[in-house]
Amino acid sequence: MSSSFAVIDLFSGAGGLGIGAMQAGGELRLSVDSDSFSCQTLRTNPGLHDGRVVEADVTTLTGADLRREAGLHRGEDVVVIGGAPCQPFSKAAYWLDPGEEASYRRARARGEEAKRSGVPIEAREDSRRTLVHEYWRLVLESDASGFVFENVPSILHPRNRHVFEALRADAEAAGYQTTTVVATATNYGAPQSRQRVFLLGSLNGQPQEPLRSHAQAASPGVLPWVTAGEALEGVESLPEDAEHVSGRWAEHLRAIPPGMNYKFHTAWAGHPTPTWETETRYWNFLLKLSPDRPSWTIPASPGPWTGPFHWEGRRLRVPELAALQSFPRGYVFAGPRREQVRQIGNAVPSVMGQAMVESVTASLGAVSVAA
Repeated sequence: MSSSFAVIDLFSGAGGLGIGAMQAGGELRLSVDSDSFSCQTLRTNPGLHDGRVVEADVTTLTGADLRREAGLHRGEDVVVIGGAPCQPFSKAAYWLDPGEEASYRRARARGEEAKRSGVPIEAREDSRRTLVHEYWRLVLESDASGFVFENVPSILHPRNRHVFEALRADAEAAGYQTTTVVATATNYGAPQSRQRVFLLGSLNGQPQEPLRSHAQAASPGVLPWVTAGEALEGVESLPEDAEHVSGRWAEHLRAIPPGMNYKFHTAWAGHPTPTWETETRYWNFLLKLSPDRPSWTIPASPGPWTGPFHWEGRRLRVPELAALQSFPRGYVFAGPRREQVRQIGNAVPSVMGQAMVESVTASLGAVSVAA
């Protein structure tokens, strides 16, 4: 491959992984998503999303369609990136399931003996699971030289793992050498402890797990984690109506110190008048950022009491959420606030994507411009 390589981004969303591919030296020829707000976001930031933006259901497309829309000539190499919607595989999906999993976790948290049956919980029906197979179909049909697939770590949960293993087996049967990477965004320079699973594939060599550029403690050649305070410093943002917190738990939130969640109001934390029992709420309930450590994962569909909240006790503003996802300053998101937050929460931090794309292109013989 040459020093500049063509990239097709499937399930592109707001474009975090696509930005990472461009930072890795790629030429982003095509971005595809079925969500109109996400496509509008990509078109609103043309300097960071060169190439075409196609609003379409991937099940209606073929690899030939992708190559034509991307302007690829016959035999031209391309790297396909993207991840099918992660909601069917998320932790929240099985935390909220009635029955064994939630009961097991809560009993263990209370110090009680608890046993699992040993039988994986059956996955709830969700048509989006089949989109993993659609992703693979398009990688194969587009004759990609390499690919980067991403999803949430819970795709490796016993009830979901067969989906991931089928993807890897199909790729290897087709001649791709693959590497599975379970990565945390803080280790690649993002100010957020978001975890993601990547499957890296290459027809021309084994992709290597990217070296970590950041760690909790700095060492030669490795920088310290970027904190939320550092990420939000200098972010220009006007106050938003939605940032003000009022209602049932507003006073509880104000009392919680930075870096803590609802557990501050439990006997476990020594509260004199506890409101809750620990492990009876989801972990990001009334969760506050600490300016001295990276952010927790930014959710795509936060409820009224779902954090992380700003350490000042308010909701985070859209530019602040974007900064914690390592979007460039001034990046514009389309749609009402709810849609903007959803796009940001579903994104892959670009610095994380850059590291994964560089691994694949290195195995293909491409030289990263960023290097």
